Amino acid sequence: MSEASLFEILSEVWALRAIVASSMVGLMCGVLGCFIVLRNMSLVGDALAHAILPGVVVAYMIAGYSTLAFFSGAVAAGLLTAFGITWIQQRVKTKNDAAVGIVFTSMFSLGVILISRISREDGVHLDLKDFLFGYALGVSDTDLLLTALVMVYVLLSVVVFYRYLFAATFQSVVAETMGIPVRLLHYFLMLLLSFAVVASLQTVGVILVVAMLITPAATALLLAQRLQAVLVIAGFIGMLSAIVGMVVAVWLNTPPGPAMALVATGIYALTVVFAPTRGMLARAYFRYQRNQLTLREDILKRVYGQNQQLQQADAQAIRSELDLSDRQWQRQLTTLRGKGLLEKADLNLTDGGKLLALRLIRAHRLWETYLNQEVGLTPDQIHEEAERLEHLLTEEMLDRVDAELGYPETDPHGSVIPGKEV
Repeated sequence: MSEASLFEILSEVWALRAIVASSMVGLMCGVLGCFIVLRNMSLVGDALAHAILPGVVVAYMIAGYSTLAFFSGAVAAGLLTAFGITWIQQRVKTKNDAAVGIVFTSMFSLGVILISRISREDGVHLDLKDFLFGYALGVSDTDLLLTALVMVYVLLSVVVFYRYLFAATFQSVVAETMGIPVRLLHYFLMLLLSFAVVASLQTVGVILVVAMLITPAATALLLAQRLQAVLVIAGFIGMLSAIVGMVVAVWLNTPPGPAMALVATGIYALTVVFAPTRGMLARAYFRYQRNQLTLREDILKRVYGQNQQLQQADAQAIRSELDLSDRQWQRQLTTLRGKGLLEKADLNLTDGGKLLALRLIRAHRLWETYLNQEVGLTPDQIHEEAERLEHLLTEEMLDRVDAELGYPETDPHGSVIPGKEV
């Protein structure tokens, strides 16, 4: 499809309605999904998405093809599911995830049976796949209005009850002692979730709504730590996934719901790799920097030790011990000299280099003493572990270990432990 044809199709009224409805669903599900993910309720969201099916079918049997009837029946089924899951979790000795699975599979099965029965009747046009996967291109003005009202209600509820939801999500016990009705908030969140699922029914369907609830929120949590920022990012990613997914669906002539879900997953995959602090590349770079720092500290410690024992450090011996090539060795020396830890002309440490080397030696020997006295390891077993942890122990941790050991003067090998004031 050419760009002109794609733009022409997207300019149609029905396409604009679909894009607007999908954007509202993406925004609403992204924001609400943050609380679902943080409260470890992803499976509950999946359960509610499936469990509303019998409510929709029963509403059709009573009132016919009515958007308002579908909304009422789906919300009723969602709340019934939430109460059922909570009741089993609290009153019956059944694991939480098992309770969720029992309720939502039975509700979904009931919905499939009902929709299969009434679909055999003459004049009935209730397609199961439209409920399962959505049909965003068939959004009506009534659907658009209902989605807008639900989105406004959900977002306003999050804003108004933000502090309560924050407390109940991260510190439920503390929230209860503060008088916050944690259980009531749980049911209210289930109500909001039911609303969101119903509003998403037309655009992405009961199965793929889980992707819009979970994936943008999971992506946002990789990009930010403050909840307010997470909510904003998740809402934006949800909207972006919906809009791009709709464009891709029109371009490739595929169902919009699956396209939106795949776009959201693609954004998540990119975030997993490229997130500034939690992405795979960032963590790999951090590990590389950590390894380089450890290597430089090992060089300083060995230079100091040889200067003390032999009056002159042996560069070849240190290189061989650390298994460094000439290029690696020269690069580390350049860095150490640039940081003012090593003299420019030879392998003598500056005052700053000596202080850092003594701190590493203190950390190593204190930890060896701790492993020997408190853990019960023999002197032959403690060196490698101390060699690893000497680079990770902070000054505060070292002071605590020193105090707990009673400020020892020598390690298990008889070597003097440098004092903190050195």
